[in-house]
Amino acid sequence: MEKSYRPIDKRSNSQNLLHALKAKADAKRSFSEKVADSMTRIFGSIGFLTVNILLFATWILINIGWVSGIKVFDPFPFGLLTTAVSLQAIFLAIIVLISQNRASKVADLREEVDLHIDIISEQEITKILHLVSMLCKKEGIDLEHDKSLKDMLRSIDTDKIETVLETQI
Repeated sequence: MEKSYRPIDKRSNSQNLLHALKAKADAKRSFSEKVADSMTRIFGSIGFLTVNILLFATWILINIGWVSGIKVFDPFPFGLLTTAVSLQAIFLAIIVLISQNRASKVADLREEVDLHIDIISEQEITKILHLVSMLCKKEGIDLEHDKSLKDMLRSIDTDKIETVLETQI
């Protein structure tokens, strides 16, 4: 009886994992984070930019007296407009920061998962190198003088790497 071989598509598995992390993080968002994300999508659109340009242009045209029939209510230097734009900028900055903080948490989680996968991959590759080395020895191939192979066959000291990274932070 012949055994069949089906390769595992690890790429799609990792993409599914990262997508699942984002979906879980999205599901755990607080009400304020959901509102901030929605507002960020709206405020980051061409439509919002267009509305602002039209609103500011109309405001300025009215208040320099170019629109007949409408009384000037905020004469140059447009103090009320300046206040309104400043407040809008403050609120937009806060809303964007809320969304960025949440996105940063998701990115940190992805980075942590990526690190774990890299460590597992390193261990798997080292194991494969050990097996290939053993096969070479069995076939009489001399690998004793291959310094780079000897370095690769040593396990990575993750504690040492962590310590070095912590001192750099």
